Amino acid sequence: MASSWYTLVVDAHDMSSLARFWCEALDWKVVHEDEDEVTIGANPEALPGICFVSVPERKTVKNRLHIDLSPDDQAAEVERIVALGATRVDVGQGDDVSWVVLADPEGNEFCVLRPKRTLVD
Repeated sequence: MASSWYTLVVDAHDMSSLARFWCEALDWKVVHEDEDEVTIGANPEALPGICFVSVPERKTVKNRLHIDLSPDDQAAEVERIVALGATRVDVGQGDDVSWVVLADPEGNEFCVLRPKRTLVD
């Protein structure tokens, strides 16, 4: 039997605020929220989603897992997401890479790639 990807769970110091940042970044919406978690997605039936759970500690080291975004216009998307509260970060990627590394408001790294249409672009 195969499994399906349901959600990516993200520890957050302020789960509501971080969930709303990612809603804006991805043009998603909050599909569930209670005192323990906030889940976002394109819509309640679209999988996977991202679930934010509250933790008392703040992020302290580089993520071992991150999200890659593939926009139609990389430069415009980087500007838009930075305006939402992301910051540019250096994780050792060098100057000659085709992606831009950003961090969300709680420091979780993610990449904005050049436009891609398949997993092997």
